[in-house]
Amino acid sequence: MAVTLDAQLLEILACPAPDHAPLTPGTPGDPDADALTCTSCGRVYPVRDGIPVLLLDEATPPDDGGRDTDDQTSSDGA
Repeated sequence: MAVTLDAQLLEILACPAPDHAPLTPGTPGDPDADALTCTSCGRVYPVRDGIPVLLLDEATPPDDGGRDTDDQTSSDGA
């Protein structure tokens, strides 16, 4: 089920991490997921019973797939 938040609320919600970037509905892998994803850090916050849970402890860290590749490139180049 897709996140159904008021558009005005979605405009003012931001990631609670220090960069405070905007959030987008869904996840990168599933745009219809009950979650909000930070446009900067990539953390995924759950939406439970229509309420966004914007706690860093509840967030799912971003996938490190692309970052591992970059890190490996850096490690190989060093």
